[in-house]
Formats: sequence, C-alpha cells, structure tokens
Amino acid sequence: SSERVKFEDCQHSKAVDFESSDPNFSVRPDGSVYTEQEVANLSEPVQFMVTARGGHDPHIWETTVKLALAGHPPSVPMSQIGVEDMIARAWDSNPRVIKFPRKHQRSSSANGLRRQKRDWVIPPINVPENSRGPFPQMLVRIRSDQDLEKGIRYSITGAGADQPPIDVYNIDPVHGKMFVTRPLDREERASYHLRAHAVDMNGNKVESPIDLYIYVIDMNDNRPEFQNQVYNGSVAEGSKPGTLVMQVTANDSDDDTTANGMVRYRILSQTPHMPIPNMFTINSETGDIFTVAAGLDREKVSQYTIIVQATDMEGNLNFGLSNTATALISVTDINDNPPELTARTFSGEVPENRVNVVVANLTVIDRDQPHSPNWAAQYRIASGDPQGHFLIRTNPVNNDGMVTVVKPVDYEQNRAFMLTVIVSNKAPLASGIQSSLQSSAGVTISVQDVNEPPVFPSNPKSIRFEEGVPAGTTLTVFAAQDPDLFIHQNVRYSKLSDPANWLRINRTNGQITTMAVLDRESMYVRNNIYEATFLAADNGSPPASGTGTLQIHLIDVNDNAPVLMPKEAQVCERASPRSRVNITASDADADPHVGPFVFELPSYPPSVRRNWTVSRISGDYAQLRLRIPYLDAGVYDVPIIVSDSGNPPLSNRSIIKVKVCPCDDNGDCTTTGAVAAAGLGTGAIIAILICIIILLIMVLVFVMWMKRREKERQAKPLLIDPEDDVRDNILKYDEEGGGEEDQDYDLSQLQQPEALDHIICKPAGVRRVDERPVIAESQYPVRPSLPHPGDIGDFINDGLRAADNDPTAPPYDSLLVFDYEGSGSTAGSVSSLNSSSSGDQDYDYLNDWGPRFKKLADLYGGGDDD
Repeated sequence: SSERVKFEDCQHSKAVDFESSDPNFSVRPDGSVYTEQEVANLSEPVQFMVTARGGHDPHIWETTVKLALAGHPPSVPMSQIGVEDMIARAWDSNPRVIKFPRKHQRSSSANGLRRQKRDWVIPPINVPENSRGPFPQMLVRIRSDQDLEKGIRYSITGAGADQPPIDVYNIDPVHGKMFVTRPLDREERASYHLRAHAVDMNGNKVESPIDLYIYVIDMNDNRPEFQNQVYNGSVAEGSKPGTLVMQVTANDSDDDTTANGMVRYRILSQTPHMPIPNMFTINSETGDIFTVAAGLDREKVSQYTIIVQATDMEGNLNFGLSNTATALISVTDINDNPPELTARTFSGEVPENRVNVVVANLTVIDRDQPHSPNWAAQYRIASGDPQGHFLIRTNPVNNDGMVTVVKPVDYEQNRAFMLTVIVSNKAPLASGIQSSLQSSAGVTISVQDVNEPPVFPSNPKSIRFEEGVPAGTTLTVFAAQDPDLFIHQNVRYSKLSDPANWLRINRTNGQITTMAVLDRESMYVRNNIYEATFLAADNGSPPASGTGTLQIHLIDVNDNAPVLMPKEAQVCERASPRSRVNITASDADADPHVGPFVFELPSYPPSVRRNWTVSRISGDYAQLRLRIPYLDAGVYDVPIIVSDSGNPPLSNRSIIKVKVCPCDDNGDCTTTGAVAAAGLGTGAIIAILICIIILLIMVLVFVMWMKRREKERQAKPLLIDPEDDVRDNILKYDEEGGGEEDQDYDLSQLQQPEALDHIICKPAGVRRVDERPVIAESQYPVRPSLPHPGDIGDFINDGLRAADNDPTAPPYDSLLVFDYEGSGSTAGSVSSLNSSSSGDQDYDYLNDWGPRFKKLADLYGGGDDD
C-alpha cells in the first residue's frame, strides 16, 4: 500500500515533480509514496522531507512526511520519555557520514544507452533545542570519495553559516566535520537550509553542492501565556445552564503540532461559592466559559471571580507547564424585581390656587440595579383626578414620586382629592415576572382654604361713548366678585391708573363717572381707546386685592377745525406757471369729519382777492397763485378759510406767509431777491457790511499792538543782574537735597578765609549783614585741658559775654555752619569733660551758678530734703 502526497499549485500546473530527502522512499508524479527497499526492520516511525517543483516555476515547496509501519506497536508516550532519552534518540552519539553523490553521465556504448542513476537525497539532520553542549558539538561528517586521490577542502553556506544568523554552524575544512556552536531555540528558528561544498586545493569545484536540512527538535520550554491577566465578562442573571459567558485564550510558543504546544484549560476556583461552588465550567480546548447551573441572582451575588489554569502537554499536570489568569464575571441586571411602594396610603395638603407645589412624597423600593431603567420608577395617576390638577414626577436621586400641583385647585369646588397611583419601571418586567400587589397605593390630598382676591367678571371691560361727554356723566358699574363663598367680606374699590384723570369710581359699588370732558384726540388715547385700571380689595385676613381694566372706546365727533398747511411759502414776483403754492389742511378728527376740504379767500381785505386766487386740485389739496401779472417783492400775509366735511362742518381762518421775490430763468428766487423779500433794503445791507469790516479792522489793530508790546518787553534790559534779582525768588533753607540753582550756596564765603586782602581794601560804607566784617575777632576764653568743675560756670558766662559783644558774629538771619572743620579751633577737646569715677561727688556748687543751673542743682545737688 502507499500513501499519497497532495500538492495544490496556485497556477494549477499539471506537471509536478516530487523528490524525497530519504533514499528509502520515493514519490511518484501522482503523489504516491513508495518504498525503495524493505522496511520491515524499522523499529520506529521515520520522517523525511518531500520537495515539489512546478514544470516552469523556479520556486520550490517543501513538506515533512512521517511514516510508521502498519501494525507496529505504538511508541512510548511522550509523557514517559525523559529529556535525556529524547535527545539520545534524536541525536545519535555516533554521527553519520554524509557522502557526496557520484556523478553518472550518459555514454554511448555497444550495449546502447545506460540509465543515469539518481543522486542520493540527504536525509534531514535533527538537532534538539536547548542542548547543554559541550560546544562546538559535532553533527555529521561531510566526505567526498575523491579525498583519497587529492586534497579536499569542505565548506558550508546558507543561513546559520555565512548568512545571518552567522556562525551557528561551522565545518572542519579538512576532515569535513560539521559542528553546531551554541544552543538552538526552535521558537527563534525552527529549521536551517545549508549547502555543503567540496573544492580542491586550488579552489576548483570537485563535487556538486549538496543540500543539508537541519530541523530543531522542539522541547517543552515555554509556558502557556494568557493574552490578558484579567478577563472581564458578563452574564445576565437568571441565565439558563449552558449559556456562553466569555472566552479566555492562552498561547504556547512551543510546537503546536506536538504535545508541547497543546494547551488545555480548567477552572481552579470560584469566588464566592454561591449558590453552589461550581456555577461555571470551561471548555478545555477552546477556553469558552459556560454556566452549568441555574440560580444567578444579581441581587445576591453581583460578581464572580474565576481562576483559570492553562497547561500544555495536553493538560498533563505531571509533565506540562501551567499558567493562570483571572476571569471577572459580572452578573448583569434584568428587571426581575417590580417596584413596591412602602405604604398602602399617602396623604398631603395644598393651599388653593397654588401651582408647582409638591404636596406629597411617595417612597418606593426596587432591588434592581440603582439608576438603571430596571430601577427607575414611573408613576401614573389611575383615578381621582379627571381634570388633571396633579402630576407625579420622579426624583432621579432616590426614585421617590413627587405629587405636584400643575393646575390650581379651588377649595370652593373640591375640598379633597382621592388619587389612585400605580408605579412601574421604565423597562418592562422580565419574562415570567408579575407585578407586585404593592405597586399601587392611595393618595389623599386635602385642599386648604385661603383668602382669594376679588375677581372682575369681565376683564378688561369695554364700553363705547362719544367724545365730549360732560363731567359727572355715569359711564358704567365696574364691580368685582369675591370667590370666597363661605366667608362674607366687603369689597372696596379704588383707582389704580387713570392717565388723563378723567374718571372717578364709587368705593362701595364700583360705579364709574367722569370728572372731565373725554377727548378722543388726547395724547392718552390710543387707537380711539382710553384705558383705566381699578383696584378691588376685600377685608379678609390677610387682605386680598384684584385689578380690572376698563376700556372706553371714544366715538369721534366733529370738534376740531382743519388747519392750513404749510404756514410759509414763496413765489416769483411775476406770474408764471411755476409761481404757485400747493396747500392742504390737517384735521385731528377722523372720518367722516375730515376731508374733502374747501379752500377760499376771504372777501376782506379786498386786496387779497385782487392779488391772489385759489383753485382746487383734489379733495384735500388746492393751489394758491398770483392773480395779477406782477407783485412787488416782499412778505405778504394771505388769509385762507378752510372748511371740513363734518356735519355740521367746521371752518378755520388761517394765515400763510408768502414771500414774493425776483426769480431767475429757472423760476428760483435769487439771493438778492430773497433778502429784499425778507424786508431789507440795499442801504441796510451796505450798513451791515461796513460794520463787519470796521470790526475786523479793530481786531487786527489790537493783535498787532499786543505783538509789538511783547517785543518791546523782551528787548528792554533789567536794571540789575537777573541772577542777583531775588525779588521773585523763594529761598528754601530747610530742604535736603541738591540740584536747584537758588540753593547752590558758596559756603566758602561763610568760612574763615585764608587771605583778607580783598576784604580789607573794600571801601567803607553800610555794613553788610551777609558777610563777615573786616575787624579783629574777639578773644574768647580758653578752657583749660583739665578744668575744675567749679570753673564751668565762670567759663560759660565768659563765653556768652564775649559772644554778645563780638561785632564779627553773624546776624541771626544768616546761614550758620556748625560742621565746618577749619585749620584750627580755639576750643579744646570734648574728651576733657570727664567726670571723676572715684567715689561720690558733691554737686552742691551747682546752686552757686545761678538760675540757669537750678535744674541741675535740683537733680544732682544735695538739698535740704536730704
């Protein structure tokens, strides 16, 4: 029998060539695998590589084939084979020798053509990963049959030799021994494809390169790794057994075609153990977690913590590697708990005529998840409020129902309300859950009576009257009603708003009478309507009042005569088609007491009709023009009588001022003509111009005189030096700082000069008070270096006497310099004024120094009180 290798070519090529890496097996073009020799002596399964090539495709595809003898006893399970045994089986201690295949060429002989023998296919080399060495460790030996005839040098190329990763394998160039230089990691690289070369000493190729396939044998050196350390899942409460909750996934880097990479899952623990310890199970291969029992109740347990273990080696706990993760399963809420009112009846009270007032608070209990649609309550008034006076709003914080008044209630109509309230959730109840009997309750609302203000039945109240009604006329009775039927109260009326002060109201019965004539044309009348507001107040406790508006529609009568417009106009002094004025009239009355108007000239004075004429244009307009060909320029008062269309009509004699002036060719008054028409002659105009010119000349002369005076004042020199002129200077003697010119004193003038020649030669005259006189200085007493205390009084008196008689001393209004340090001083050192520190000293002599030392004598001297 034979097995078949199936190859799918992307290009759907018909001709596919297969080659086997094991010379004991071959693959035919149809994919059948056949043995080339007896395999009965095989003690364990074999593994080799099959290479596929398309007809015209340079690419190569490879696969691995594992074969075992039919009926061969199964090999020892992987779990019973140690690591050392595995390495020993995979890697024989005596490496085999790989020879280069001989070359067979076609040749023609007497016997005809000879068939070329197929080259040997080198079987793959298996190397276990994580080998402990020692390194380098020999794998195989490469040998050429020509090494007996000449020197051969061997080399290998490919990834792992001279290509990255470099130097994983090397070969002894002389003996052909191939080594691995370091431990291999299958998870880093699972196979290597190298080529072995044989050349002579001159570098000439001796053998064709052979392909070496090295497979890294997987070892169980990686634990399963979960994608997350914590998984979050959810399941609805009340779920049936077998409901999928979540999935956990762990990956193993080892070969998943072997037991090393086959992961199995199991649940280690469940917290809490309610209602049973094993509420969940896990699919050992897929990691899907399911419910296995009923009884999930969020109100009892809202979250479960599951510890999941993943183990490779197909879950063998003795040989496999394990890892754990945590699955947090939240029990989601369903509406399995209907809301329940905490009481069967509730009560409240509300004052009448109040709105938006909470009159009762309904409390409810719902065990579902707070602030969710399954928990949120909705209240509905089933009966007891047919007119919709009340509405129940839900408090979003605590889910309570707030009974609120949305429409005023009247105590006189309803003294109490009996409401039936039903509560439910926003979300419908779960399947199979029935509403509770406590989902409904009765609410009693009592209405409190309050003093209501009087109400005007018709507000505003409209009446119609003709304007001109005399004072004292009764218009209507504007009375209010008191809604408090069960309390007898008196109502009093007053006027609240009467813009024109036309009306009066009776305080007891509300009768409205006039105090003045009603005028439709008044500024207080809008759209023929006059409004007044009145106040009605009762004597309840507390008093209440209401307002009412009275609207008087005034009917117009013809009580206003028309007024001529415009009041002024101008025409040319010569009659022409343009020399005319359009006139009209305004009337404060309304239709039909206004136009059409009648315009006519009065018969007196006669000059009016002689000089002017009025012609009608339309019902509201007429035209005034000159009757004579020429009229002297000037201002003329033309009287015109205007009559309206009322019954009876009213007339008005109005004056229009017409300026008659000379005109240009366009019919416009000239400037001179306009002035002349205003009543100013040529002489008056000339006089005005002369006055203006004289005024301008006077202003010009005054300006020139002021400029000349300014120049003379600047050119006139001062009699004294401006620096010596101190009449307008202010000298500051108590200001610290510098920088001002008037404070820049020359202190050297107040000091003792070194030479007095310039002063001595000065002529005699009046003695200066700001300069030291040139005379001999007074001699002041010289104090001894060690004076006796008894001489202090004499010394001071002598100094005062010398200073008073010193003519060289400066006056009291001069600058005194006390900090001047000269070349010498007549005064001794202050340090000489010391006092004896030995024993007590007698200061009684201070009494002999006079009244100036009386204070010192009292302080230090011995008195009679001692």
